[in-house]
Amino acid sequence: MAVEYDLVVIGGTEAGRHAAVAAANLQARVALVEPQPTPEGQRERSSLQLGSLYPKALTQLRRVIHPLSDADRFGVSWDLADSTEQQAIPGVRLAEAIQWADSMVSTLEEQNSPAILASLGVDVVVGEGEFCRKPYLGFVVNGRRLRSRAYLIATGSRPGIAAIDGLEATGYRTPIDIWQQIFPEQIAVDASPRPCWVVIGGGASGTELAQTLSRLGADVTLVVRSSHILPKEDPEAARVVQAQLEIEGVRVLTQTEVTQVKRIDGKKWVLAGNKAIEADEIVLCTRPQPNVTSLNLEGVGVKMNRRGMELNEKLQTTNPRIYACGDVAGGYQAAHISRYEACIALKNALFAPIFKVDYRGIPTGVFSEPMLARVGLTEAQARRQYGKDVLVLRQYFKAVAAAQILGEITGFCKILVRRNGEILGATLVGMEAGELMGAIALAMRQKIKVDALCQLPAISPTLSEIIQQTANEWHRQRLRKNTRLEDFLEGFFNFRRSWSS
Repeated sequence: MAVEYDLVVIGGTEAGRHAAVAAANLQARVALVEPQPTPEGQRERSSLQLGSLYPKALTQLRRVIHPLSDADRFGVSWDLADSTEQQAIPGVRLAEAIQWADSMVSTLEEQNSPAILASLGVDVVVGEGEFCRKPYLGFVVNGRRLRSRAYLIATGSRPGIAAIDGLEATGYRTPIDIWQQIFPEQIAVDASPRPCWVVIGGGASGTELAQTLSRLGADVTLVVRSSHILPKEDPEAARVVQAQLEIEGVRVLTQTEVTQVKRIDGKKWVLAGNKAIEADEIVLCTRPQPNVTSLNLEGVGVKMNRRGMELNEKLQTTNPRIYACGDVAGGYQAAHISRYEACIALKNALFAPIFKVDYRGIPTGVFSEPMLARVGLTEAQARRQYGKDVLVLRQYFKAVAAAQILGEITGFCKILVRRNGEILGATLVGMEAGELMGAIALAMRQKIKVDALCQLPAISPTLSEIIQQTANEWHRQRLRKNTRLEDFLEGFFNFRRSWSS
């Protein structure tokens, strides 16, 4: 019996929609199965699809709350007493801020709305479904059996729930639903007393959320099990971000585990290590779980492991006709990596399973302030693999003219290379770190050595000068370690000076 589709994509996530559009552009017949949204879950759905943009959008409110908070260092006074007209000090109307974030996310989501997808040739099927094996492999949704040569699971993830005593009974929020039911009176700038929030988990989402809530006027405690926040990142860079959070008033408890949560006299109490913390709200930012419980994967031979689906380098599951990408795969939780995985899985599903994922040269970022971006190996990972062959190139933002002009001197650039100039990884923490990382990531992706970054003069004064300045350290370090060359150069110039005279 002939199949109906070349590809059936399951899940209305950003990666799923990206794969469906790409398949349609290749003239393949593709169906996209996505769940029916409910009015209460609309913001949750949008957040899942668009990489939880609400916290990232609301972080920008700092510029509205205190637009001239840093004016003094530039010699600009903000004195209401000298003004002929009384000016109001900026404040936050959170309901309107949430409405603005909704509008922004809706605008982005509209770019891949069902109507737009249909116009591009994607057959959008709205509803819940599951795989079936007999009499042939298919995906059943709304009583309809969708048959395809291949299937791509892109259903995303759901918040992981930590096994903390009393957590379920006491109540908590997650990074996805926190903006769904929040009310203006819960967070108010300059409110007295300030609402108390406890954020559990020091990964990227927990760090970003703690800083956002603090800047919206909450009293925030961030509880982290590791010795510093962002345990997967370079410790030196992570501590720069942690220091900034603490400067802004976030209380960071490292090497601390939450063991119990209770509700006493209408208040929530969190037992973190040997400290009892009173909280108005608790936010759980632990590792998400694959959103696959209703797909009947076991019935079609798809195995799961501790992280998520069991996948090979071609993103095939243990059923070779079923592929997976994005959060559901249990790897990186980042929208751009999900799209990359979708492209690899798409080519394997539509043509032949010969393409493999290669995460080298794909950067990741933490949207804190200062931002932290990384590509490739950390210093510790590089030294474990290459030992003494690793050179660490470092430059600080304070040495860059543009950073001094902008007053943004916090942070540094670190590039890890082998002695032959091969780039192993890089970490950037500072203003526009995510934008600056692109040049290094491209060099790694194309296997271009660090010397090429030295030879690319940046526009001056711009922050991008830090890339060239850091790369130049490679030449200086190589020269210092080559005593023969240093002796030769010294003798050469001594000879020239004596000959010229």
